[in-house]
Amino acid sequence: MNTVTTRTRQLQNIIPSIATSDGAGVKLRRSIGAQTNLRVDPFLMLDEFGTDNPGDYIAGFPPHPHRGFETVTYMLDGRMQHRDHLGNVGDLGPGSVQWMTAGRGVIHSEMPQQESGRMRGFQLWINLPAREKMKPAAYRDIPPTEIPQVELPGGGRVKVIAGTLVLADKQISGPVNNCARRLSTDPLYFDVALPAGASFRHAVNAEHSAFLYAYEGSLEVGAAGQLQKLAAQAAGVLSAGDEVAVVAGKKGARFILLAARPLHEPVVQRGPFVMNTREEIEQAMLDYQNGEFVKSAA
Repeated sequence: MNTVTTRTRQLQNIIPSIATSDGAGVKLRRSIGAQTNLRVDPFLMLDEFGTDNPGDYIAGFPPHPHRGFETVTYMLDGRMQHRDHLGNVGDLGPGSVQWMTAGRGVIHSEMPQQESGRMRGFQLWINLPAREKMKPAAYRDIPPTEIPQVELPGGGRVKVIAGTLVLADKQISGPVNNCARRLSTDPLYFDVALPAGASFRHAVNAEHSAFLYAYEGSLEVGAAGQLQKLAAQAAGVLSAGDEVAVVAGKKGARFILLAARPLHEPVVQRGPFVMNTREEIEQAMLDYQNGEFVKSAA
């Protein structure tokens, strides 16, 4: 009789988010990517934005370029509008996701569609392999009606944005997996809410990098007897293993779980450009200055 041994991932590193600003002064908190040595291959950056003060977000993110990676914007509250030089226009409301592949170049803006109220959500940057950095840009808006929300037996729920949730005899795939455009990093993106003391356990590809980001309450992460606490507004980078196990704290917890295939390639970043060599970065800057991003869409 063969016995399958499961390795539960432990907290390897905790990256507290730090207050910063981006765009035209939008206030946010950055964890992954706050420093160049705080990336989790292939994840380059994770920003959490959340405020009731319009002065913290009203200036938005005016037109700016990207090349060489993907941006994923997930809205919890509020409304923003995306526009890009390819002619795409998308309205992001509560619970919606925008998945944009910058590829060889895109110029876009993300501007608030409200003058008051709460604006809250995440932006994630996912690297592209060298062979895909110069592919055509692509864009997709995913409304909340297309994102499965699954109730957990012990209480709580999971929103499946990317990857497949395996629950008892069910397999529920997110909308990113249900499209014709295959993603080479094979990402998993769950938004999980748990009541106080509830647990969540799920398989994660042993070859993939993974981390958690708690945004409400707190978590205890790891195998029984080896639990480690992860407080809100912090990313918990996970060790090697093939499953993730968490227990919600006394006030419950809301967190995102992210995993993807690492690229194991050099990363050279200059602001909104992420390539493999300094020469490629210099070319990206030159192409943007010379209007080649716009020409490439023609």
